[in-house]
Amino acid sequence: MAALFFVRRKPAMKIEQIISHVLQYDMPEELGYSQQYYAMRTAHLVEVRTDEGITGWGECFGPGNVARANKHIVENVIAPMIVGSDPMNRSGIWHQVYNLLRDHGQKGMSIQALSGVDIALWDIMGKATGLPICKLVGGKLRNQVPVYGYGMMLKRESADEHVARFKDEAAAIRDAGFVATKMKVGLGVRDDIKLAAAVREGIGDDYRFMVDANHCYTADDALEVGLALDDLDAYWFEEPVAPEDRDGYKFLRKRLKTRIAGGEAEFTRWGWRDLLDTEGLSIAQPEVCALGGISEYLKVAALCHARFVPVINHVWGSAIAVATNLQLLAALEPLPGGLFPVEPMLEFDTTDNKFRDELLKEPLSIQKQVGTTGGFVKIPDGAGLGIDPDPDFIAHYEVT
Repeated sequence: MAALFFVRRKPAMKIEQIISHVLQYDMPEELGYSQQYYAMRTAHLVEVRTDEGITGWGECFGPGNVARANKHIVENVIAPMIVGSDPMNRSGIWHQVYNLLRDHGQKGMSIQALSGVDIALWDIMGKATGLPICKLVGGKLRNQVPVYGYGMMLKRESADEHVARFKDEAAAIRDAGFVATKMKVGLGVRDDIKLAAAVREGIGDDYRFMVDANHCYTADDALEVGLALDDLDAYWFEEPVAPEDRDGYKFLRKRLKTRIAGGEAEFTRWGWRDLLDTEGLSIAQPEVCALGGISEYLKVAALCHARFVPVINHVWGSAIAVATNLQLLAALEPLPGGLFPVEPMLEFDTTDNKFRDELLKEPLSIQKQVGTTGGFVKIPDGAGLGIDPDPDFIAHYEVT
């Protein structure tokens, strides 16, 4: 009689604890954009611990008191739903949380909070398999990506002072090695046109620049600015009108040569489906730390490519957000393809950010890389996000 053999299956890994870290410090100087001035830098990190000793890290989009509110959602709303679950079941966890929260909002802060948790689960998956996230989501198509530097923030100074400063800052970003630069506007139509002209003068005719309005215009005012940007050969005009003004986006895209970019304030595949259906975007800018995490980003990127809309990620936050985007950009298919495809760029905030530059045990050192590689930064090749946050640094800057 044949012997029977039984194989004991290893119990599934379980989520043991979810910790939300809000970090904050006073910046060296006050900066602003079209909606507000700010003098404090904030980052919201999510740490997911498992019973097998594997820890994943994620990040939630949102500064200041928004981060504090999202911390409460992560720890007191989402965590009780999923502690004890298998972290490898990322899709099931995402839909479980979304389904239970959809009656309370399909966009906004609850989805920002879910984003940080989801990114941490992907980090766990990578560490458990020994693979970087780029290989888990499709493959490492490139070892490095070009980087554009944005700066030229608004300050409490005159329009003439802005003009002189923007001209010099734009030239400095170009000279630092970045492949392109992006400026802020928001002083008003006439002064904003002067700012854009100063940037073009500062960088010369053969260097790419973009303009970010942070949705400060009506469609008619945006058209006036956009026509001036056409003459200045701007590459894109970002968030020219409110994200709710879908008709305004379409109106501008039909009338301007300058590409219309946006999407950082849109959430989930369903919101992006409706946004893309308006045909108002030339360039899509999904924010992975806000729209629902990596799980949802992959669906959004697929929707964009199905409509032949190129993706250039919106990037804001700490080294965790930057590393997440580097992994995604490494696997993002160029659109269109060809012998000399247009490669996706990494967005890089050139203003002071300790949470990006000093958070990790081994810093990404993006500015140093850009200055020595002709504007490129390498993709971290470790498991998961490929980074290791410094717990002492987190403890030093954490606020309750």
